[in-house]
Amino acid sequence: MPTNVYFNTGSTAEQRLYENLIIEQLSVFGQDVYYLPRKLVNKDTLFGEDASSSFNDAYIIEMYLDNIEGYEGQKEMMTRFGIDMQDEATWVVSKRRFEQLISLDANLIVSTRPNEGDLIYFPDGKKLFEISFVDHDDPFYQLQNLPVFKMRCRTFEYSHEDMATGLDAVDAIETSESLDALAYQIILESGTDSGTNYLITEDGDWIVSEAYSVSTLDVSSDTDFFETQGDSILDFSEMNPFGEVT
Repeated sequence: MPTNVYFNTGSTAEQRLYENLIIEQLSVFGQDVYYLPRKLVNKDTLFGEDASSSFNDAYIIEMYLDNIEGYEGQKEMMTRFGIDMQDEATWVVSKRRFEQLISLDANLIVSTRPNEGDLIYFPDGKKLFEISFVDHDDPFYQLQNLPVFKMRCRTFEYSHEDMATGLDAVDAIETSESLDALAYQIILESGTDSGTNYLITEDGDWIVSEAYSVSTLDVSSDTDFFETQGDSILDFSEMNPFGEVT
């Protein structure tokens, strides 16, 4: 038989009160974080990704860290490539507050909710998280409505995105971790109407400054070490073109 019509557990007034209480709790016990929407520049429709995406905006909003004991995940792990940070976190945000502060941004892939691939910067912990999944129905219809988003996030791994958010701590990631050689092009004093004028060769190739060095920019790079070790093993002289040990 249908539910009892004399007990209405999802009236508009109750739903509004429930949502107001959640917003108040988030403002009292939550954290001020920055939401960074990802802007797609050249999306690869085959793989569904954009290697040249950028982050140009940052919106401050209150969110609640679901696990009060700290970060989740496997945390710090020692791998063959060094220490791998695998912190994870679940952030809770009010749907109404998200609509008021963020959803009007034209950069959002889907304007009505947080998007997978967008970033959350937690200034107190100095951590940058990437949203991996957005859960829109937890808690599940307690008053026949869904007032919050739960965003499951993992530590952001920089992959040559353009960072121009206006937050110094976030924008510094591009400067410290980018290995893009084109960022070290030699710029001429005279510009053009279309933008910066770079120095190029007769063949049209870019001229890169001597300051560009993978070994210097990437402290974990072993390029010089392998070259040094290889010199004692391989001989690429004219007498030994195949590098056989004599």
